Amino acid sequence: MVQDLPVASLPRIALAMGDAAGISPELTARVLADEAVRGSAEITVIGDQRVLADGARIAGLAPELDVVMQGDPSPPRQPGRPLLIDLQHCDPAAIPVGEISAASGRFATENFRRALSMAAAGEADAVCFTPFNKAAMRLVTPGYDDEIGFSAETIGFRGVAKEFNILDGLWNARVTSHVPLKDVAGLLSRESILDNLRLTHEALRAAGIARPRIAVAGLNPHAGDNGNFGTEEIEMIGPAVEAGKREGFGCDGPFPADTVFLRARRGDFDAVLTMYHDQGQIAMKLIGFDAGVTLMGGFPFPICTAAHGTAYDIAGKGVAHPGAMRNAMLLAARMAMRETTAAA
Repeated sequence: MVQDLPVASLPRIALAMGDAAGISPELTARVLADEAVRGSAEITVIGDQRVLADGARIAGLAPELDVVMQGDPSPPRQPGRPLLIDLQHCDPAAIPVGEISAASGRFATENFRRALSMAAAGEADAVCFTPFNKAAMRLVTPGYDDEIGFSAETIGFRGVAKEFNILDGLWNARVTSHVPLKDVAGLLSRESILDNLRLTHEALRAAGIARPRIAVAGLNPHAGDNGNFGTEEIEMIGPAVEAGKREGFGCDGPFPADTVFLRARRGDFDAVLTMYHDQGQIAMKLIGFDAGVTLMGGFPFPICTAAHGTAYDIAGKGVAHPGAMRNAMLLAARMAMRETTAAA
């Protein structure tokens, strides 16, 4: 098991504290107190000791960790003992709980930037973050669209990266993501679908699935019904699937989106490639809202978080469920371990 390894053999995770006005401080405290999480990786937390202490108070926990100020040398790492780099940049008393604010957005943005920079510099093998609020992030960075674009810009990444949602071994990938629904059909092409098939295949392999089985969803009702309800399946999606098969991918489709997740959940497929955001997100969150993980695949290192948001409505109440964030940390550790082992 990963937690049985000496600290020098463990993957290194940079954990960025997320939005301070939501459940992120509580979730950070909860995962740092989780023995399985602590034993799976050498964890370095980026944030503010005062915010973490507030989250620990809310959770009723006291996770053991070492603390250093920004720029100070780190103490020798001990197995199962995380390290907090205290940037001293957020007083929780100044954050309106459960509300969007520039202060909480600034806190999350700076933590995430530092964590990404650590991984890009080879100081971490994976990045995790407790949930962000995009509206708060935009108050600080007006052009902020999503974590993929921010990550790529921060580390100077020019490749293709996409979001994956993972729950109980079932993966959901998508061709288009944070775009208006009216624009989806115009953004689809045989090439874009095939590119996402490749990325999905590679991400599943990186996670340890030797022969990924990928179902591809149609865009239209009943997968177009042989052209009666749309022709994207005939003109783009079907040809992309056939091209993927010729490249050796275990893919099939297009399947009607209203039934493909039933087949995937019973074990016929490891992943479903959907055409747009909610086509897969609705299904995945109905299957298990408190356990799903978001992985940003395609980057030089894994970037993982919980699939849910900042939950302003329950912030400060001590009832945040840590399952999804716990799963995100453990997935990042497994993927980083595979990558570091393969590189050795």
